[in-house]
Amino acid sequence: QVHLVESGGGLVQAGGSLRLSCAASARTLSTYTMGWFRQAPEKEREFVAAVSTSGRSTTYSHSVRGRFTISRDNGKNTVFLQMNNLEPEDTAVYYCAAKSSALGVGQYDYWGQGTQVTVSS
Repeated sequence: QVHLVESGGGLVQAGGSLRLSCAASARTLSTYTMGWFRQAPEKEREFVAAVSTSGRSTTYSHSVRGRFTISRDNGKNTVFLQMNNLEPEDTAVYYCAAKSSALGVGQYDYWGQGTQVTVSS
């Protein structure tokens, strides 16, 4: 069982930056592929970014590529999402997720409760 807790959300003006963190309870977080997802009001949850177990491989949605960076610190059991040049369209609840399968394969098994990000124009 993996318990995930997101933090770092808030209100920011367009063009600003936020850094989200996801703290995991698992002692073996390094064995999990980690991802970030988001859900805007009245929209379906969508994929944002993911990072491999080692941190060497990453993947991003088209809408955030070049603006967001996902990273991880396995020693601290934490995953990060650095969000730069934020746009009002990035407003959503952001969720951290973990899965035991490799990047690009399988479904996510564990989810956090989410953190709200609001970008004002």
